[in-house]
Amino acid sequence: MSEKLHLEGFTVMDDIRGQLLKIAEKLQILYREKLSIETVEKYVFESYELLDAKSEVKVYLLPLAERFSRDRLNALLKSENPQHDGVVDVLFVCVHNSGRSQIAAGFMSKLGGEKVVVRSAGSAPKESISLTVIEAMAEIGIDITQEYPKPLTDEVVRASDAVITMGCGDACPIYPGKRYEDWVLDDPAGQGIESVRVIRDEIKGRVEKLLAELLSS
Repeated sequence: MSEKLHLEGFTVMDDIRGQLLKIAEKLQILYREKLSIETVEKYVFESYELLDAKSEVKVYLLPLAERFSRDRLNALLKSENPQHDGVVDVLFVCVHNSGRSQIAAGFMSKLGGEKVVVRSAGSAPKESISLTVIEAMAEIGIDITQEYPKPLTDEVVRASDAVITMGCGDACPIYPGKRYEDWVLDDPAGQGIESVRVIRDEIKGRVEKLLAELLSS
């Protein structure tokens, strides 16, 4: 029977610990010239625990923890070494990161291409993206089936040039020099496809306007 082990402030099952260390070793190859192995390990273990404890995500935790860790480490590097390379970092935040913020991120990624780095997060993430939202986005040729709800973390806020919130209150920390907007939108949770299409199209218009303003500034 697996036992829980404690490592540098993180308590995980011993069988999971070894797999997380392997993920950290894999990521360290990518970041060895920029980040210490201790930092990479910390983010891997923390990302796993955040997905396990602070969201409803309970399946595929290890591969999701690897993706989440990589995204957070990239954000960490950006926040500590800001570069004016013409690429804009945009973060979309809603409560569950399963509807509005995923729609907005999907549009921003599609429309912005290589000119933007897009992230999304939730103040209380659900287990998965709404199937109706996935269907509504697929209707217009945007595939978000590989995305997943993730918790909001500090480094992704610090790395962002623009932070767009949608009904999540004061969940986002405020840092100077960033653009903050709160979009008042209906929540697609529990709504039928017709209602979700209306929300989707409204978000598209807002994303188009935001993108034009960000790229012209």
